[in-house]
Amino acid sequence: MSLTARAPDHVLVHLRHARDHADRHYADPLDLEQLASIAALSKYHFHRLFTATYGVTPATYVSERRIERAQDLLRSTNLTVTEICVAVGFSSLGSFSTRFRQVVGETPSEFQRRYGRRSPRIPGCYVFMWGLVERGTASEEKPPGESPS
Repeated sequence: MSLTARAPDHVLVHLRHARDHADRHYADPLDLEQLASIAALSKYHFHRLFTATYGVTPATYVSERRIERAQDLLRSTNLTVTEICVAVGFSSLGSFSTRFRQVVGETPSEFQRRYGRRSPRIPGCYVFMWGLVERGTASEEKPPGESPS
């Protein structure tokens, strides 16, 4: 990828904002329209500029973030592959396993067997209780008694 292919400097800040949103909310349902809206660009223009700048499509970027987080959870927790699949934002175990194998080179189960026994595992109840797998952020939560908008 050449430097001339990336987005103009005045647009980079908008692309970074959308990328940062994807990094923080990887487990949430994210689509091209939502990320383009965050970047304040049309979805087609956003897709072209994001791909030119980062070398991957927005969907690939989100998928890779999810796989990275899944690797962390497979190494360090006693959660099942299915629980991890859902926790990182995949809606299908089949698509998760296929994508994981494409990115990592082995299935999630093989990865977990190989790396999971190297260190003590964090019990799944602690993972969810302490927010190590997040399904929303504290800043989005409403104080008790306040009605959602």
